Amino acid sequence: MAVGEIGNFASYGFAPITLIAPLGCMSVTGSAIISVMFLKENLRASDLLGMTLAFAGTYLLVNFAPNITQTISARTVQYYFVRWQFLIYVILEILIFCILLYFHKRKGMKHIVILLTLVALLASLTVISVKAVSGMITFSVTDKTQLTYPIFYIMFIIMIASCVFQVKLLNQATKLYNTAAVVPVNHVFFTTSAIIAGIIFYQEFLGAAFLTVFIYLFGCFLSFLGVFLVTRNREKEHLPQSYIDFGNVPGKQMLDKIQPDSNGLSYGTLPDGSDSAKNPSGEKKEV
Repeated sequence: MAVGEIGNFASYGFAPITLIAPLGCMSVTGSAIISVMFLKENLRASDLLGMTLAFAGTYLLVNFAPNITQTISARTVQYYFVRWQFLIYVILEILIFCILLYFHKRKGMKHIVILLTLVALLASLTVISVKAVSGMITFSVTDKTQLTYPIFYIMFIIMIASCVFQVKLLNQATKLYNTAAVVPVNHVFFTTSAIIAGIIFYQEFLGAAFLTVFIYLFGCFLSFLGVFLVTRNREKEHLPQSYIDFGNVPGKQMLDKIQPDSNGLSYGTLPDGSDSAKNPSGEKKEV
């Protein structure tokens, strides 16, 4: 996982966000293949269809995503950071985040859409800051160091803080809801938020043709549908509950038997604190 995340982090320094973010569908399809090979899970027809759609969507994304090469320096990030389009976007995002957080914390609303929308709003800041940090590190290695600029450390702090709170909210969602429901919804929300962030902050679709944008969005739709098909109807496997003999609990002395002796007359009956029962006439009768 560490190697994979390092590679994911480094990729933001060389490719646009609108290309990298939708490719998260490959992790879901890859997990499905690994689960069949190593965990011996069943390969369903919907899994094959979902993988096919995800691969088709990936092909369209790779070929029709913005083919731009950006040099991310500290001055470039500073310029993007103070543009009015991004400032309006951040203000709206903060307002929506605060409103949803109020309903989540104060009103106790824990709907999956609210939780994963909070995650997606934080994810947009994460991808912006990750690309900025990764791009400035790449620029420092290939050209002039950018680590002396304050904007580098500002973006680094935003990256760490947004990642921490994003993981915290995502963990809450997985505790309340089935993973099969969280994964596809989070993939759609995260990808959509990342694409919007890349378009607004880094202007990645600036000057793109309408047909290119349409085929790109169609590729995103195929990847979303593929993830949904792979993850749908996957119920959690419940581990068998072990039998507990209450008569052997340390420090506890049980007066009644949980299950009477099979050779006794009371075998198969529930213990009620006595070995006798009353008949309708009020007299006790042995069981």
